[in-house]
Amino acid sequence: MRIELIRHGQTDWNRDDRLQGSSDIPLNATGRAQAVETAALLADQGLAAIVSSPLARARDTARIIADILGIDLGASYDDLIERDYASFEGTVATSPMPDEPDAEYPDIESRESVTLRGMRAIGEIRDTRLPIDGPDATIAAVCHGTIIRFVLSEILGQEIPHIHNAAINEIEWADGSWRVLSVNGTPTLDVSA
Repeated sequence: MRIELIRHGQTDWNRDDRLQGSSDIPLNATGRAQAVETAALLADQGLAAIVSSPLARARDTARIIADILGIDLGASYDDLIERDYASFEGTVATSPMPDEPDAEYPDIESRESVTLRGMRAIGEIRDTRLPIDGPDATIAAVCHGTIIRFVLSEILGQEIPHIHNAAINEIEWADGSWRVLSVNGTPTLDVSA
């Protein structure tokens, strides 16, 4: 089974480099256009289903893709919600975001928590969809940049770069484990940390 982890389209806060996290910010016009472009890239993938985070920017990206491809919009998964930046949501980060809360960012969600949620979500998608769609199915899951980056890094065992808006990142469940096939649409053999 393959899962296409897709970051939602652009929002005004993305454009302005503001931390969004769990804040429910809508897509802007650029983000809606990016969703249309992503649907075109997915047209020949034979998607069995499309699911998402419940946040509007992810849900609306998934809805646009589903409508264009003529497939039903599937479930939303709370575990796919973006990293919680707490009191820093809506602000522009003045320094790199640490993996764990620290003196400068005391109330952010830890990397470990985000990674565990992300891994649990892809496992739940696999376990829910496998009996319905079979082991050769491809499922799209629209969610958020940081959670995708942390999940891919966990599977690969190395840090991976920033995840672009509306980018497709492919993982595969085979022989009892996950493997990463692409990051930002680029095969993993060509991805450098």
